[in-house]
Amino acid sequence: MAFMLRRPFAVTTALKQAAPRSANVTVRYFHNTPIQSSPVFKPSTPARPSSILARTRQTFRNAFRRTYMQETYQVDRGNLTQKLLYGVAIVGGTIVATNLIFNRETRDDGGMPVYERQYLNETFMHTGLGLGIIAIAARALHTNGWSVRLMASNPWAVVGLGLVASIGTMYGTMYTPPENYMLKYALWTGFNVTQAALLSPLMFLSPALLARAGLYTVGMMGSIAFVGATAKQEKYLYLGGPLLAGVAVVALSGFAPLVLPATAARTLMWSERIWLYGGLAVFGGFTLYDVQRILHHARLAERGVVRRDPVNESVSLELDFINIFVRMVQILGMQRNNRR
Repeated sequence: MAFMLRRPFAVTTALKQAAPRSANVTVRYFHNTPIQSSPVFKPSTPARPSSILARTRQTFRNAFRRTYMQETYQVDRGNLTQKLLYGVAIVGGTIVATNLIFNRETRDDGGMPVYERQYLNETFMHTGLGLGIIAIAARALHTNGWSVRLMASNPWAVVGLGLVASIGTMYGTMYTPPENYMLKYALWTGFNVTQAALLSPLMFLSPALLARAGLYTVGMMGSIAFVGATAKQEKYLYLGGPLLAGVAVVALSGFAPLVLPATAARTLMWSERIWLYGGLAVFGGFTLYDVQRILHHARLAERGVVRRDPVNESVSLELDFINIFVRMVQILGMQRNNRR
């Protein structure tokens, strides 16, 4: 059935190829002269199957033989425009609904001060640059065959080395002072390249699916960031503790397929749902918390209590984006498979 879905005209092609042609098959009629056998014998020519059944079986094998060549699909422009309009409507509706539900009490200090706005804009700029580095590096690694080697490796080794490299470069970036900007940006770039190396297998998926997941992630994080930026000062900073407990549960559910046997299907199903939908809720809450924490650090930096460091602030937003984006990709992929 999978082959039928992959190549819908394979059966028709096989039957057409298996049907005998008049140019290759000699048919004797009653008014014809007797058939004369050819005296020439070519030992180098491979013997063909003698019966129609054998030729048909061989033709079907050739028709369903797996290949690495990808089929080209025609894009329906009208359907694409409709999906884009739906995506824009979903993003706009999410922003309005989130603002109405979670942001009924806005700031009472006359709006965001200039220093906080500049600090937040610099943080968003570094977040965008970091995500751009991740996308470009992931594409470059994928085209060089890194994704195939990564997927063929031991999963425990990938998880262990990935955690060590990610945590090492992340804490190296955070503990490097902003004055040593060369080392700080080098470690920050290393952190982004490490994330790209772990996310490069996503390039096997359809670009349209990745684009939709990116659009939904931007809409979700943009709406939540808008709520956090316009809400009262330090209104959502209390979420730090509950969110840490939630991310611990999500992380444990993510490691479940590496520990639980394949026979525990129901447990694996619930762990996958917790990892997907619970992770969306947790990292959406982290986005809200991180935006308010950035504004809180901006006020402290203005008074000289802490150092001004938008690079450190951008790391947390990048992690929020990556975790939401990966879950969006998986959810959209599951919906696409259910439609087939």
